Amino acid sequence: MMEKSSRIPLLIDTDPGVDDALAILMALASPHHRLLGLSVSAGNVGLAHTVRNALKLCEVAGRADIPVFVGSEKPLLHPAPDAADVHGSDGFGDIGFAPPQHGPADEHAALAIARLARLHSGQLLLVALGPLTNLALALRLDPQLPRHVGRLVVMSGAVNGRGNITPYAEFNSYFDPEAAHIVFEAFEQIDVVDWEATMAHGFAHDDLAHWCTANTPQARFYDAISAKTRQWARHRHADLWHSADALAMAYALAPDAPGVDVACHRLEVALQAATRGMTLVDWQNLAGRPANARILLRYPQAEFNACLAETLSATLTDKRG
Repeated sequence: MMEKSSRIPLLIDTDPGVDDALAILMALASPHHRLLGLSVSAGNVGLAHTVRNALKLCEVAGRADIPVFVGSEKPLLHPAPDAADVHGSDGFGDIGFAPPQHGPADEHAALAIARLARLHSGQLLLVALGPLTNLALALRLDPQLPRHVGRLVVMSGAVNGRGNITPYAEFNSYFDPEAAHIVFEAFEQIDVVDWEATMAHGFAHDDLAHWCTANTPQARFYDAISAKTRQWARHRHADLWHSADALAMAYALAPDAPGVDVACHRLEVALQAATRGMTLVDWQNLAGRPANARILLRYPQAEFNACLAETLSATLTDKRG
């Protein structure tokens, strides 16, 4: 077991993705957290792209020392769609950025999750921003994993059945519902930031455009890779921009911010037919099963906006010490 540190050890499971990129930059800017690595799966786009994107983002942020662990290239059982129409065919807006100059770690993502959880037992903050395939595989490798993860935050689901990939299901839970089912059955408590919370926490396109004018490498890079997605969002959501993974990361980094509102209930993942990938919440606590999800209902918008602005203007320094 690792000796306690003043910074919270943080591992991010991710499928970058424009909104993943913003969330990862938020983690790098946090003075209270120490990013141990990125475990990467397919999701928003294919695995070759998500791994390259993770490596490039670390390089742009001046943190090529952060290990990137390659994980699952597909869901556990069934094929799933990607989100290239939103994020670009490469996941980073098709801007044609130069390839990263370093490669991924040799260790598989599922093995890294299991190892780092034990190494930082009881302390690890694990934030899952994409499909839960890597985490489900880690649970199969180490069923004791939930005992070692200090806190698990996931961006997944649509808790009232208002989906974004099907009428009822959110993209991450739909991409690999079997994996999501395994994870929600294994952990006694998961902090959940869902699509409906995301849609309740939009911010102005003009604000994001202004934040991206900061004279930092990450602001310039994020401005470029998010242009395609912002154009898509303007067409779909008018004047507001929504970033699911950024909201999940804000809640992960500052769960006790004044004004945070949560609800604790039982959450299960549907695996059948038309409801596949739907997150079923026992809102009235009638099923007789213990609550396993702490569902984010409200996060202070001013604090969220301030975190995004600070992230894009911050000097990202090495926080390993």
